[in-house]
Amino acid sequence: MVVRVACSLIFAGIFYTGWMAVAIGAFKRGIDNVVVEVVLWLCAAVVTGAGFAVGVALLPGARRSKFVDIYKWPLIACVIGAVAVFPFGPMLIVFEMFVLGTASVIIREFVMMKRA
Repeated sequence: MVVRVACSLIFAGIFYTGWMAVAIGAFKRGIDNVVVEVVLWLCAAVVTGAGFAVGVALLPGARRSKFVDIYKWPLIACVIGAVAVFPFGPMLIVFEMFVLGTASVIIREFVMMKRA
């Protein structure tokens, strides 16, 4: 379980870094549309959640779960984190997404262990 959680955290970091590379390019071009800017920031949660899920799904012993069943846990957590912190500054969402995303993976692992 510890390896799965660590791997999910690593992949979340990789995916978030990829999102940042794209987002920084978009922000440097000067987005004048607030809606597009908010959507771009919220995409960070979608991408980071996918990273958490990929980290879990790639390792053996993922409890034969479908990717969607793995992905929904960190996706919900990352979206909650992003929405909760966004009003205080969108750059802060990374901290909340990583805390809640990691917590969601840990909770999912415990839930899946109980079911097994």
